Amino acid sequence: MKIIKLNAIDSTNNYLKQLAKSTSLLEPTVVVTQNQLSGRGQMGNSWVSRQGQSLTFSMFKLFKGLPADRQFDISMAVSIAIARVVSQLNTPKVSVKWPNDIMSAKKKIGGILIENVLEGSAIKYAIIGIGLNINNEAFHHLPQAASLKMVTGNTFNVEEVFQKIITEVFKTLEDLSISNRENLKQEYLQNLFQIDKISVFETPNGKRFNGIVKGVSPIGELLVSAEDESLHKFQLKEVKLIY
Repeated sequence: MKIIKLNAIDSTNNYLKQLAKSTSLLEPTVVVTQNQLSGRGQMGNSWVSRQGQSLTFSMFKLFKGLPADRQFDISMAVSIAIARVVSQLNTPKVSVKWPNDIMSAKKKIGGILIENVLEGSAIKYAIIGIGLNINNEAFHHLPQAASLKMVTGNTFNVEEVFQKIITEVFKTLEDLSISNRENLKQEYLQNLFQIDKISVFETPNGKRFNGIVKGVSPIGELLVSAEDESLHKFQLKEVKLIY
């Protein structure tokens, strides 16, 4: 494993993408920074990090023969790996909010942005951006955000948490085999935020409705049962879970 540490960078994902294009990366590679200036999250959202208090890094993973229609398996593997680590740190009520936000109760403590590069009908490699709030003590104007310190009351060694996460993520990605796929999905569903509970959803045009999260489709669509018990499938930008 190769680890590149930078003092400051606009985006670790952008840096690693350019590195992957300009060189032949053949081994798992991680780019980590103390200060990310333009971090990105899902759906174009920004990711706010604090120097020395948060983890912001990106991971490069090369794949061989993983079909393109299994892109969501990567998302499940990464989110489950992080959920395992933060659970071991005595974080209460850990879950994964679809598709891959890391939660403690109803507070978001981490986010993931995955960018896959395809070659034909297979996934060539993935750039996996991860942001995790570690020792932050407050998030002004972000009432749904929290850190490991805020939810546990403990102060953590940021480097130790970083090493635990990259080790578990790469290990879980190595296990992405056909035989392991069902076990991975079952663990993801067991950790899925608000599964089998009545929740409020919002469409892009602002319409809200009640529904129950029932799971995910093979390609990662959110499965929601409406009040009339009809089952609906939603892609990332088609619905928002209000919590």
